[in-house]
Amino acid sequence: MTHVLAADPTLADFGKDPLWITIIKAVMLFLFLMLGILFGVWYERKLISRMQHRYGPNRAGKFGLLQSVADGIKMGLKEDIFPRTVDKVLYLLAPVIMVVPAFLAFSIVPFGPMVNLFGVQTPLQMVDLPVAVLFMLAMGAISVYGVVLAGWSSRSPYALLGGLRSAAQVVSYEIAMGLSFVAIFLFAGTLSTSEIVKAQGEQGWFVFLLIPSFVIYVICMFGEAARIPFDLPEGEGELVGGFQTEYSSSLKFALIMMGEYLHTFTASGIAVTLFLGGWRAPWPISMWDGANTGWWPVLWFFIKFVLTFSFIVWVRASLPRVRYDQLMSLGWKVLIPVNLAWILLVAAARNVVVNEGNKTVGIVIGAVIVVGALAIWMRFDTVNQRRKEARKAEVEAEFEQLSDEPTAGGFPVPPLDLPHYHGVQHKEIPSGTN
Repeated sequence: MTHVLAADPTLADFGKDPLWITIIKAVMLFLFLMLGILFGVWYERKLISRMQHRYGPNRAGKFGLLQSVADGIKMGLKEDIFPRTVDKVLYLLAPVIMVVPAFLAFSIVPFGPMVNLFGVQTPLQMVDLPVAVLFMLAMGAISVYGVVLAGWSSRSPYALLGGLRSAAQVVSYEIAMGLSFVAIFLFAGTLSTSEIVKAQGEQGWFVFLLIPSFVIYVICMFGEAARIPFDLPEGEGELVGGFQTEYSSSLKFALIMMGEYLHTFTASGIAVTLFLGGWRAPWPISMWDGANTGWWPVLWFFIKFVLTFSFIVWVRASLPRVRYDQLMSLGWKVLIPVNLAWILLVAAARNVVVNEGNKTVGIVIGAVIVVGALAIWMRFDTVNQRRKEARKAEVEAEFEQLSDEPTAGGFPVPPLDLPHYHGVQHKEIPSGTN
C-alpha cells in the first residue's frame, strides 16, 4: 500500500495559482492532447498493423511518424465542400461542439502531485472541483449534441439516423457509466479527482477493490467514446458514414476525428484516475520513497495511460461491430441492473464494516447478495435458453415444411417441366452446332 505524502494536493490547493501559471498549464495540456492525437493515430495504425502482420505507415518520416502530420495537412488544404441543402451554421458548428467539451473534460485529470513550476508550488492538474467527475460526464453529454447536430444539419437520412443512434447510445451507456462511479464515491467520500487519487493511496487501487465497477466502466467506455465494437453511429454497412456522411475529407472532418480521439483519451485518463491509482507508482516501484514525489508521477501516469489506450486499440483489432439491438440490450438489460445490485452490495457491506466495525457481518451480507444475484441470473439465463430452443425448433419445423413443399410460403417456385420459359419454347439443338 502506498503511503500518503504531504505533496498530495487537495481541493484547498486549487484556485491559488497566478494567472500566468494557469496559462502555462492550459498550454501544456493543449500541447499534450494535440501531440497525443498525432502520435495516437500513428500508434493505433502501427499496433493494428503489427497484430495483422503488416508494416503500417512507414513512408512519411522515420517509421512513418510524419504520416499523421501529412494527413492533417492534406485535410486542411482540401477543398471545403458544402452540400446544397445543409444548414450551414449548424453544419459548421457541430464539429466544434464535438472538440471543445472534450478538451474541457480532460482538464480535471490529475497528472501528478504538488510540483515546483517556475518557482511556484502548484498541483500538476489544470483544475479540480467538488463535483469534478460529474463535470466530466456533463462534457461528454454535451459533445453528443455535436454528433446529433451534424446528423440533423446534413439533411441526409444516413446522417440523421447516425445522429439518433449516437443520442440513444450515450443515454443508455452514460447511465451505466455514472452508476459505475457510485461505488468509488462511497469509498473515497468525494467526487473530486485529486481526492479520489489520494484515497487510493490510503485504501489501495479501486480496480482491485471494485472490480465489477471497473469492468462495467470499461464496457461503457467503448459505448461512450463510440469505439469498436460500439461504433454504431458510423456503421458503414448500413449508414455509409453515419453522422459524418456529408462531411468531406476536409478540415471539418479532421475536427470530427479529433473529437473522437479526445473522447478516447478522456476515457483512458478517467480510467487511470478513478481505478488505476492515478499518478501513483505501481508496486513494487511504490516502495521507493521518492516514487510519488516531484515529476516522477507524470511518468507513471503516462505509462498507465498508454497501456489503457493500447487496450482500446487491441479491442478494435479483435472484436467485430455488434448489432444495434445487442448494444441497447446490453446497456439497459445487463449493465444497469448489475450496477444497481453491485451498488447495494457495496453500500450494505461498507455501512456494516465502517459504521459498526463488524467485518464478519459485512462479508456475510456480501456473500448472501452475491449468491442471490447469481441465482437470479441463472434463472433468467435458463428461461432465455428455453426460449431460444423453442424458437429454434419452430424455425426448423417451418423450414422442413418449406422443403417438403416449395410453394407453401416464401417465393413461388415454377415447376421444372414447363414447355415454355419466358415465352420461348424449348427446342432440340442439333449436335455439332455452335
